[in-house]
Amino acid sequence: MEAMKVGLLGLGVVGAGTWHVLNRNAQEIARRAGRGIEVTHVAVRDVAKARSIVGPNMLITDRPEEVVCDPTIEIVVELMGGVTLAYDMVLKAIENGKHVVTANKALLALHGTEIFEAASRKGVMVAFEAAVAGGIPIIKAMREGLTANRIEWVVGIINGTTNYILSEMRTRHLSFAQALSQAQGLGYAEADPTGDVEGIDAAHKLTLLASMAFGIPVQFTGAYIEGISAIEDEDMVQAERLGYRIKLLGITRRRDHGIELRVHPALVPIESLLASVEGPMNAVVVSGDAVGQTLYYGQGAGAEPTASAVVADLVDVTRLHTADPEHRVPHLAFKTNALIDTAILPIDQIVTPYYLRLNVDDQPGVLADISRELAHFRISIESMIQKPTELGGAKLIFLTHQALEADINEAIEAIEKMPFVRSSVMRIRVEALQ
Repeated sequence: MEAMKVGLLGLGVVGAGTWHVLNRNAQEIARRAGRGIEVTHVAVRDVAKARSIVGPNMLITDRPEEVVCDPTIEIVVELMGGVTLAYDMVLKAIENGKHVVTANKALLALHGTEIFEAASRKGVMVAFEAAVAGGIPIIKAMREGLTANRIEWVVGIINGTTNYILSEMRTRHLSFAQALSQAQGLGYAEADPTGDVEGIDAAHKLTLLASMAFGIPVQFTGAYIEGISAIEDEDMVQAERLGYRIKLLGITRRRDHGIELRVHPALVPIESLLASVEGPMNAVVVSGDAVGQTLYYGQGAGAEPTASAVVADLVDVTRLHTADPEHRVPHLAFKTNALIDTAILPIDQIVTPYYLRLNVDDQPGVLADISRELAHFRISIESMIQKPTELGGAKLIFLTHQALEADINEAIEAIEKMPFVRSSVMRIRVEALQ
C-alpha cells in the first residue's frame, strides 16, 4: 500500500524530533500503521537550516500555504507554535480535506471548538496528543481508555518548567529568581518565561483535559490562572514542616452547579504521588467512578518525548483514514452534538483548605484578634506556626480547614487592615486529591 503523505509545518525542536523518530523507526511504524508514513513537504522560516536536517531530496518551502493546499498531502502536522498563522493554516488544511496533527495547546485552548466543528463537518480528524503532557498518552487515556467512567476530577502537574523551579527551590533553598535563572540556563525555561511561570501554559492544557473529562466545549477564558512567581523559600520550608509540598497544579473538578477550572500553586500531601514528582517531569491523576484514581507520569516536554506523541497520532490517523467519520473516536471524547455547555465556576465559589502566611508585631492579643477575624468569616484553624522575626516582629503561618474562597478573600482583606499586620497575606490553596 502506498505510504501516507505528510506535510510538516515547522522544523524546530519538536518538528526535528518528529522527523528523526519517523525515519529511525520507519519500519516499526509501518508495521503498526499498516502502511508507511512519509514526510514529503516541509514548511519553515529558514530553508537552509531545514535542508541540513532533512537532506537534499525533500520539498522545502517558506510558504506553509503551499503545503496545506498541495493535493498530494493527506495529513498536515502543525508544529509552528503561535496562534495566528497556525489558526489560518489548520483551518485551511481542514477546508482542503486534510487531517491535522498538532502539538499546539494554545491554538486549541483558544479556538478548539471552532476547529473541531470544522473538522467534523469535513469528515477529517484533528489529533493533539502532543498538546498535553508531551510524551504521556493522557489524551488517548481520556478519549478511549476511561470512556466507561464518569470522571469526577483531573489534577495534574502539566508544566515541567514550573515543577523544575519549585523542586529546586525546595531541595536547594533557592529563591524563585535563582531557580528560574537556572532553568533558563538548562533550556527548561524560555527567555520570556511568562507563559510557564504565570500558569498560562498549564491552563491551555487543562482546558483541553476538562473538555474531554466532562463533555463541555473548550472554555479557556473561564479558567482561573495564578502562577508561582510569588512563592518564597519560606513557603517551601513551612509547607514541608506541615506535611506538604508546593506544586503548580491544574485542577478541574465536577461540582453540583458547574465545573472547577483552575491553575495555581497548591500544597499537596507529602505522601501523595504528585508530591514525589520532581524536576521537569509531568504527572496527571484522573479520578473516575468505576476505575478510581489512575496516574499518568512521564516527560512532559522535549524533542523526542513530544515527537513520540506526534507520531502516535500519525499512526492513529493513518489507521482510521478510510474509516467512516461517524465511527471515529470524537475529538473531545464526546460527540460534538453531545457537548453540554456547563458553567465554569468562578474561583470565589471553590471550597478548599488554605495556607496563610503573614508578618505581624509580636505583642499580646495579636493571635487572638486574627483568630477571631477568621472565625467571623466561618474559617477554622487546623494548625498554626509562630516564628520570631527581626525588629520585634513575628511570622504567623496558619493552615485552615476547608473554607469558601469568597470568605477567605474577605478575611484576608480585613486582616491586612489590622494595625499590627506588617505584610500582605500570602495565600496558597491546599489540594488533598480527594
